[in-house]
Amino acid sequence: MPHRRLVIAPIGRDPEDRRTLVHRARKRGFSRFAVRPEDSFDPPPGEETLFWDGTKLRRTPVADAALVAEASDVSSPEELESLLARTAPGSVALVRWSGDRIIPLENAVARKGRTAQVWVVTDRPADVPAALGALEHGADTVVVELDRAELLDVLEAYLERVIGPPGSWELVAVHGLKPAGLGDRVIVDTTSLLLPTEGLLVGSAAAFLFHVASEAEGSAFTRPRPFRVNAGAAHSYTLLADGTTRYLSELRPGDSVLVVDPSGSFRSVRVGRIKTERRPMVLVEARRGTRTYTVFLQDAETVRLSGESSRVATTELEPGTRVYGMSLPAARHLGTAIEETIDEL
Repeated sequence: MPHRRLVIAPIGRDPEDRRTLVHRARKRGFSRFAVRPEDSFDPPPGEETLFWDGTKLRRTPVADAALVAEASDVSSPEELESLLARTAPGSVALVRWSGDRIIPLENAVARKGRTAQVWVVTDRPADVPAALGALEHGADTVVVELDRAELLDVLEAYLERVIGPPGSWELVAVHGLKPAGLGDRVIVDTTSLLLPTEGLLVGSAAAFLFHVASEAEGSAFTRPRPFRVNAGAAHSYTLLADGTTRYLSELRPGDSVLVVDPSGSFRSVRVGRIKTERRPMVLVEARRGTRTYTVFLQDAETVRLSGESSRVATTELEPGTRVYGMSLPAARHLGTAIEETIDEL
C-alpha cells in the first residue's frame, strides 16, 4: 500500500477540524502525519508525527530544532538544479512544484538516486499517484496538505487508480512441466468480480511474472468463482496496485492487488480473503531468451495460464504452449524496484 509513503498534513483553520482529519486518517490506515507546531497529539505506537508550518518540516515542535527539510518552490530547471546541488547526501530535498510536476520529479529521482531522499509537498490529491510512481520509484515521501476530512475520500479514490503495469507483456514458450509434490497453495479471493481474461501476475522471480487467470470460468465439476484467482505457491511474487511486489504468503484482506488482462486493461482490486491449503503442485518452466523462469501452480483443471489464443489449464499444458507473462525490473527491496544486480532462479 502507498499509505506508508504518505504524510497527511492537516491545514484547516479550525484546530478541531485538524484533529478530526487526523482521527479519520488513522482509521483509514494512515500512520504518518505532519501537524501544526501548536497542535498536540498523542500518537499511538508505530505512528510518526512531524511538525509542519507550511515551510519547514521538523521532528519536534520547537522552532529551529530537528529540521527535516525546508520546502523549496520549484518552477524551472535552474531552481531544481539549485535545490539538488545544495541537498547533502543522506538529507531530504522537499519540493513544492509551481509548474510542471512529472518530468521534474523524474529528473530529481534520477539525479539523487540513493544519495538523498526526494520528498514532495502538494495540496492536490490528484498529483499523488504520479508522485508515487515517477520512474517506478517515485518520491520517497509525499506530504499531502488537506484542509478538511472529506478530502481523504478524494485522496483514497486517486490512490485506488492505477497508472499502468510497470512492465511489458511477452509470450513465452513452456518447455518444462514437472510434478512438484505437495505445497502450500494460495487462493486470492477479491472483493470484485473478475472477467475470465483477467488475473494476477505471479512467479518465482520478480523479473518475469506469469498471468494466472481468474476462476470466472468453471469446469465440468465446479461452478465459476469470478472473484477468485488460484494464484500459486506461497513463496511466489505477485504485483500490487502500486507497482510493488509482495509474496503471496504476505497478502492480507484489504490489500490492493493489480488485476490485469493481456489485452492491455488493468485495475486495482481489494483482497477479501486468503486461503492457503496443501495441494499437489506442478512446476511450470518457460524460456525467455537464454533464461528460464518458473511458476509453481496447483495441478487442477480450474487453474489456468493465459495462452496465445485462450486460457490453458495446468492439466493441459504441454511443452511448446505459449503463455503470457510480464517482464519487470528484477531487483527489489521490500517489494520496490531498485537499481541493483540480482539473479533469481
